[in-house]
Amino acid sequence: MNEIVADSWNSLQDHLFADSWDAGIGRFRSRFAFRGLSEASYPLATTLIRLGGPYTELENHLLRNFRKYAHREVVQGDSIWHWLAVAQHYGLPTRLMDWTYSPFVAMHFATVNIEKSDCDGVIWAVNYEKAHRLVPRELQRELSAEGANVFTVEMLSRVIQSLKTFDQYADQDYVLFFEPPSMDDRIVNQFAFFSVMPSACARLDDWLYEHPDIWRKIIIPAALKWEIRDKLDQANITERVLMPGMGGLSRWLKRQYSPKT
Repeated sequence: MNEIVADSWNSLQDHLFADSWDAGIGRFRSRFAFRGLSEASYPLATTLIRLGGPYTELENHLLRNFRKYAHREVVQGDSIWHWLAVAQHYGLPTRLMDWTYSPFVAMHFATVNIEKSDCDGVIWAVNYEKAHRLVPRELQRELSAEGANVFTVEMLSRVIQSLKTFDQYADQDYVLFFEPPSMDDRIVNQFAFFSVMPSACARLDDWLYEHPDIWRKIIIPAALKWEIRDKLDQANITERVLMPGMGGLSRWLKRQYSPKT
């Protein structure tokens, strides 16, 4: 079964770290990307899709104006992948989706919204290594040449120079995962990377249901959320650490001193 309900803190750890043993190197090295959501019913929809309206027509306008007005020093390169990564990081609606290598960071985002403490949360886990076996051959060759499991912006830039080119790779749906530049401590501390699909209107969960062998969906019952939240806080998995700066500090303190009710 792809959908699993965690009935305790320990069972949640077991489900999150399942299939992480790599016999080839004799180490525990998970090949899963994790995404935590405060409500199990939330779809895997990009911020661009959630924008609504004629969002596919607006995508180029959003990026063009972001590039025009953004400070050049925040972008380490001029490729479309650099700009998309920076735009997503700063909250612009894009076709990217945030993921993390860390199960604990995903647990944080599934439980940090205490206003949703009465809702079941969820952590999606997607095997990016298996997902990349389904990308076009040109992209597979790039991964193979680098001996990598996940793309970088530089690797993608060598194959795909624009969103228009990317759309031409959309003969069939697929998903690829890539690491953004380490532009600030938030990216680093969250162990973050992105997924992207070659169609701006594609929904990742729709695609995943067609490929049941590469993912699982771990439900966190509402009754378990406070225990997970308290244990994560004790382990220092908090807004103060994952979102360094005054904003993260303020969010952490606000949550810490909010009444449970």
